[in-house]
Amino acid sequence: MKKFYSTILFLFFIVLFAGAVLDGKTPANYFAGKWDVTVVGTPQGDARLIVCLEEKDGKLTGKIVDPATNTEISPISDLTQAEKTVTFYFNAQGYTVSLQLKEKDKNLQGEDIREGICAIISVKLKNPQFEGQTKTKLGNPDVRTVVESTVNERMMVFLEENPQIARTIVTKGVSASQAREAARKARDMTRRKSALDSNALPGKLADCQEKDPTYCELYIVEGDSAGGTAKNGRERKYQAILPLWGKMLNVEKSRIDKVLDNEKLMPIVMALGAGIGNDFDLAKLRYHKIILMADADVDGSHIRTLLLTFFFRYMRPLVDAGHIYIACPPLYRIHQDKDSFYAYDEPDVDRIKVETGWSNPKIQRFKGLGEMNADQLWDTTMNPETRKLLQVTVQDAQLADETFTLLMGDRVEPRREFIRTNAKLATLDN
Repeated sequence: MKKFYSTILFLFFIVLFAGAVLDGKTPANYFAGKWDVTVVGTPQGDARLIVCLEEKDGKLTGKIVDPATNTEISPISDLTQAEKTVTFYFNAQGYTVSLQLKEKDKNLQGEDIREGICAIISVKLKNPQFEGQTKTKLGNPDVRTVVESTVNERMMVFLEENPQIARTIVTKGVSASQAREAARKARDMTRRKSALDSNALPGKLADCQEKDPTYCELYIVEGDSAGGTAKNGRERKYQAILPLWGKMLNVEKSRIDKVLDNEKLMPIVMALGAGIGNDFDLAKLRYHKIILMADADVDGSHIRTLLLTFFFRYMRPLVDAGHIYIACPPLYRIHQDKDSFYAYDEPDVDRIKVETGWSNPKIQRFKGLGEMNADQLWDTTMNPETRKLLQVTVQDAQLADETFTLLMGDRVEPRREFIRTNAKLATLDN
């Protein structure tokens, strides 16, 4: 039986059916049958009704039936048919209700319902056979039929007895379906613009001369100021510079269509040239070193975290293959007369003082990459012989996934508890 939920709005309301595709059928052919309708929010409580529609000579007629007694409680009046739409009136608990059945979206797919839902089934079986070395899939074909039929039967009973849970699942499935369709449209639009599948490059990218990706490096730099300094200080032959600006999108809280439409992230996708998500192809990567170069402060750490979240969620092979690096610019310049050294923290400053024997050297603190000149940025952060890079690797994929969800996701309480637990481990930069 087809299911349908609706909501009272004063004495009159309209309901949109968002789960059917006509597949070439006329409205009369498609909508004929029994519809399980729940009218929510009447003074007497929710009203469950059965809408019975019959087709004859291409026309629909119908009645409203009480599911408890299987008797007619109201006729259907003023039934009109239009392309992909059927509208009619009936009475529910003394209220005149207008119900519109309308084909709006495509059918839900199994992945829409399964997204975010976990089910645990215990099956005791002699001589189980598994597919593959990881043993993630049971290979006994005789068990599948029994499990599917039993789970289907019990699940139907459970959902009938718990309509609120059923409604939540359906709502979530519709939302997932809408997100999937929006992502598909955004992806198609992106492809039509030749952003992913062509040689188009973002306007702010200062590309390198080398064509072999093995030797090419891409510096993703925070801000136009630092980007300009990096362009002047780089080795043009194999180092490319892509400056970013503004607030970065937190992809952990965003649908993929929002990611594909983001003006901060799409230049990265275009520059790398390997696609995104399920379409990502590591063989098309234009740079084998992607270096995140941000200020050595809280804002810089936040930007790096947002970028790492993006790479982990939508370009995971980059991380797994070890192509992501973090640049470590110095915080201090210690100099006396014509001699100078760079330090990454205050203990490093103290060490340099001891080693040089300087009692009162001049100390310059860099507030950001933009305060360095091109020569300083090259010597400290971009020269392969002197720079300090941290390679991003994943030792525990499950733990990494949980960490990104915890720190960057929508749930506030677990993140607050994490901060409370680990705050004592933090160090403050004075």
